[in-house]
Amino acid sequence: MNLDEVEKIAEAVLYEGYMLYPYRASAVKNQQRWNFGVLCPRAYSEAESGVEAWRMQTECLLQTHASTQVTIKVRFLQIVGRLIGELAQPLDELPQDDEPEFEIVDRLVAGGLTYISWQEVIERQVAVHPIHPASLSSRELVLFEFPATRKLESIRDSGGLIVGVIVREWRALSGSVEIEARNCADGVAKVTVRICNLTPCKPQQTQSRADALMYSLVSAHTILAAENGQFVSLFDPPENLRTLAAECNNVGTWPVLVGNESERDGLLSSPIILYDYPQIAPESQGCLFDGTEIDEILSLRILTMTDEEKREMRQMDERTAKILERTENMPPEQFMKLHGALRGLHPAAATRREAQ
Repeated sequence: MNLDEVEKIAEAVLYEGYMLYPYRASAVKNQQRWNFGVLCPRAYSEAESGVEAWRMQTECLLQTHASTQVTIKVRFLQIVGRLIGELAQPLDELPQDDEPEFEIVDRLVAGGLTYISWQEVIERQVAVHPIHPASLSSRELVLFEFPATRKLESIRDSGGLIVGVIVREWRALSGSVEIEARNCADGVAKVTVRICNLTPCKPQQTQSRADALMYSLVSAHTILAAENGQFVSLFDPPENLRTLAAECNNVGTWPVLVGNESERDGLLSSPIILYDYPQIAPESQGCLFDGTEIDEILSLRILTMTDEEKREMRQMDERTAKILERTENMPPEQFMKLHGALRGLHPAAATRREAQ
């Protein structure tokens, strides 16, 4: 399996919707977070009559041998609340054992920079020990937990004094990954992976979707890698496996083959429906979080921003700042490549022969 290619696709899935053009907090569509593959706490999901999912399920077929083993990774984002606090009194250094007195503000200008409250994310991964489908006769359950954390970062003025703090805080998350493999035909196993958000929440903690997202697994997806085994395409299964493929029950996600097209040892189960062997266009210079098929128009629109709009975008966070830097420094010949590319052409003579 081409791990580099798989990671590129998985990264695009992970950050799709993280921030939308015009990449600024003042834009209305960025004031409410949206992502695919959100798993809310079970209590919130049930209170909302299941409108918001709390679990997802991947089911796929794997052609196995006695030595076949499968490695499974579950990845998602966790939302980090970023608040800006203005100190009551400037300080030389933050105290070690206690928080200084401060007031939360929408924005703070210090040292020539503007700091704003926003939401960031951190990447989470749950890796499951390799399983052996031929010998796995019962369910295997992996529990995971990430503790709540609160961190303060200094904001200094032009004179070096601390006049404010960046407060980053995220909630405790807990959940489970359940794996099941059973033989369904000679040399073929059905592998099932269920991801559940089991984070305990009280009703007052999740009164709105925005509250619930702080306790959610965001952009959740699963990567499966087989050793001495081959996954079966659910888009185009072999004739003798079509019925079994149709019986695979995927909930909130869809598995596709990934890596080199000549190989079937990698599978990405994504909340975004993809075709087998998806690829990032080689012309793309990096993730724009807003649909990689429209790199040209997004890049051109970024360049039309005013200086003030670019300043706000640059100060959103490190990821959006990199988008702006990359776009402003893109050479003209690279822009020309974004305009379009022809792929999948066949020689005219061969096409005529086929038509006859």
